[in-house]
Amino acid sequence: MKNLIGIEDLTTKEIEELIKVAENIMQNPEQYSEKCKHKKLATLFFEPSTRTRLSFEAAMYELGGNVIGFSSSSSSSTSKGESVSDTIRTVGCYSDIIAMRHPKEGAPLVASTKSIVPIINAGDGGHNHPTQTLTDLLTISCKKGRLENLTIGLCGDLKFGRTVHSLITAMSRYNNVKFVLISPEELKIPEYVKEEVLEKNNIEYIETNDIEEHMDKLDILYMTRVQKERFFNEEDYIRLKDYYILNKEKLERAKNDLCIMHPLPRVNEISVEVDDDPRACYFEQVQYGKYIRMALILKLLEIN
Repeated sequence: MKNLIGIEDLTTKEIEELIKVAENIMQNPEQYSEKCKHKKLATLFFEPSTRTRLSFEAAMYELGGNVIGFSSSSSSSTSKGESVSDTIRTVGCYSDIIAMRHPKEGAPLVASTKSIVPIINAGDGGHNHPTQTLTDLLTISCKKGRLENLTIGLCGDLKFGRTVHSLITAMSRYNNVKFVLISPEELKIPEYVKEEVLEKNNIEYIETNDIEEHMDKLDILYMTRVQKERFFNEEDYIRLKDYYILNKEKLERAKNDLCIMHPLPRVNEISVEVDDDPRACYFEQVQYGKYIRMALILKLLEIN
């Protein structure tokens, strides 16, 4: 595997290998502190990011490597009209691997056809976010001890949420995984995800707009924010942004070992009162993101 554009680029075996390496990094960080010495990661973020960009940078630094790049398109030559292809070809001359986020769906795929170094898709529009999915898989594996026999609730923006689409695609490979899809009518999961992933793989799923209705059945509750940047109409955003707010009351019927996840940033869809609940896993999830990205960088650079 030269690039990671979508989670489908990885086999189940490769995902398991990445999780195993990430877990080993967590247990033995000193063994990895110079694995990427003299290597450079370029972070090309044409769209704002906090966690993903800093996670990649922290990952490379902890592997002993260096980081170059930019955090917005306005600070790159694209603001002068340079094409993504030319930017990628240029940056490939200065780096060993590139992590790229772009608001246009498919931009990292195009970049990968022009790049002389490995490309990691760090998010492209409402399409893919494979390293967030790897983060989610590592979180589930560490917290639940398995990736099979799980009922997963996905709540909030299921229409534009790229993390949701990628997680469904990834988890559909595992045995006896069921989904409860919780959203307002306007933000339901796209038909192509239902047809091409859920129904094609005979995955059991329920669609509902009630977050409490199936709470007692969930092993995982994956909350998402309503994404203002994906809306064309601000009225629709304002009407839907507070549709679901997870609080202690809504968790009364939940399992004691429920794992509450969120790709962050959180706006107000999880009340801060939930942060101290032992079932809240979203800040641990952030930490897991660094370790899985370390494992991925090693894999793509073919460093053992």
